[in-house]
Amino acid sequence: MRYSKQREIILNALKSNPIHPTADYVYNSLKKDNPSLSLGTVYRNLNLLSDIGVIRKIRGMGNSEHFDYNTHNHAHFICAKCSRIFDIDIDGNFYEILNLIAKKNGLDIEPGGLVLKGMCKNCKKDKNKERKQ
Repeated sequence: MRYSKQREIILNALKSNPIHPTADYVYNSLKKDNPSLSLGTVYRNLNLLSDIGVIRKIRGMGNSEHFDYNTHNHAHFICAKCSRIFDIDIDGNFYEILNLIAKKNGLDIEPGGLVLKGMCKNCKKDKNKERKQ
């Protein structure tokens, strides 16, 4: 992969933003200081970086695609209410067991492919407040 200043800017934006942003979010955060940057360039570079394993692509709620600079083996939790994505560190033994189960069933699990869905603590707190009112 050849060096590209725009790719470096996009990667640095992702590196400094642990919220698992979408391509639109990355583009909007960069366009003021980089007026020549196009949304298409952001999409192409994020997809390229994902394809070669520099970053990870995560399917969010609906059809949204989010990107993660953190490529070490971990799971993701997606809140069904606010759609935020959280990293969850999981013990390596868990992945070994999961891979054994998958292998027994003729399946391959992608690194970082474990996605849990539910309600985050903030949304859960808000829901409990609503019930009390």
